[in-house]
Amino acid sequence: MAGIDLPTAQTHLDLWLEAESKVALGQSYQIGNRSMRRADLKEIRDQVEYWQGYVQRLSANGGQSGIRMRGATPVG
Repeated sequence: MAGIDLPTAQTHLDLWLEAESKVALGQSYQIGNRSMRRADLKEIRDQVEYWQGYVQRLSANGGQSGIRMRGATPVG
């Protein structure tokens, strides 16, 4: 995903980890007379894994995404 920096990826990871914690406490909940169901735990875990990998890649790459080139010669 182009344009995603380390702080943004970390924010997404934190949100999905929070969602996982809430689902662990209960898959469904009720507000007034409305019953709500949280997202599927497998989907949440898939997203945690995805964003954790993204954060790790950006951390290893100095917080930058995308392709970096040095000393490239244009071909035309």
